[in-house]
Amino acid sequence: MSFVNIPRLDLNMYINGSAEQRKRFSDEIGKAFNETGFVTITNHGLSKELIDKLYEQVKSLFNLPEDIKLKYEKAELAGQRGYTSKGKETAKGFRVPDLKEFWQIGQTVTDGDPVKNEYPENLVVTELPEFNTTTREVYQKLEAAGKTLLRAIAIYLNLPESYFDDKVHNGNSILRTLHYFPIENPDVLPPDAVRAGAHEDINLITLLIGASADGLELLTREGEWFPVKAHGEDVVVNVGDMLQRLTNNKLKSTTHRVVNPPREEMGKSRYSVPFFLHPRSGMDLTSLDSCIDADHPKLYSDMTAGEYLDERLREIGLKK
Repeated sequence: MSFVNIPRLDLNMYINGSAEQRKRFSDEIGKAFNETGFVTITNHGLSKELIDKLYEQVKSLFNLPEDIKLKYEKAELAGQRGYTSKGKETAKGFRVPDLKEFWQIGQTVTDGDPVKNEYPENLVVTELPEFNTTTREVYQKLEAAGKTLLRAIAIYLNLPESYFDDKVHNGNSILRTLHYFPIENPDVLPPDAVRAGAHEDINLITLLIGASADGLELLTREGEWFPVKAHGEDVVVNVGDMLQRLTNNKLKSTTHRVVNPPREEMGKSRYSVPFFLHPRSGMDLTSLDSCIDADHPKLYSDMTAGEYLDERLREIGLKK
């Protein structure tokens, strides 16, 4: 197994550090995003108590009776809000759906921004009032951490530190609570049925609160699968396709997957909560001139974040 650069970085070093510490943080996250597309982050603003409460609420949600969950599944929302039942999302290029169900929470616009008209309302789980308040708090804290990380990335790219600020203000970000349900009859599964097929994320960056079990793996440049493990309450952060597109592959949107557990663990659930940090739909994803040269010719056509998201949602089966 080759060495994989997934540094553990302290976000406080960027927020409150000296100029030298901030520069080091920016260089380290940029180098890792250039090489593997993954880092883990400490001091991200979420307490252990909040994370524990979140997972308690997530488990309660997925333990609700099937008929209760299904009343929150709205086909017209293309999985972007509320509940998405088993067998609905398929990784791009796969034919067998992922072995999971999930719930998605989107942006809450409170400042009169007209972008509010683009977003459907979040669905409120009337049976679990604490689920709604806890996930909203987690959404806001991960969004704040993500905005700070994008500032460090902007510095690495020799852009103004505030380059992403207006592009992600009231952005189309999603908090997804995931349940990889127990695999009761592994012998009857299709051979390529997995908890999450190999894929890349759509957005700018993803912040993942440490899952309840192992299983996340990334594909190295040498073509090997490498397990990604977080320390305790660390947040795993990876590059999404929008940031890769913007940087003409300078920053790497790494293929990753969630594998099925060993046979003796298949009867157990796995929970995880990723935050997909999206920009506003109008953000121009045209590759930066600074990332294009004779050795790195332009690889992508020009499009907006909204156009790209629409294309990808159709590819993974959430939008018809």
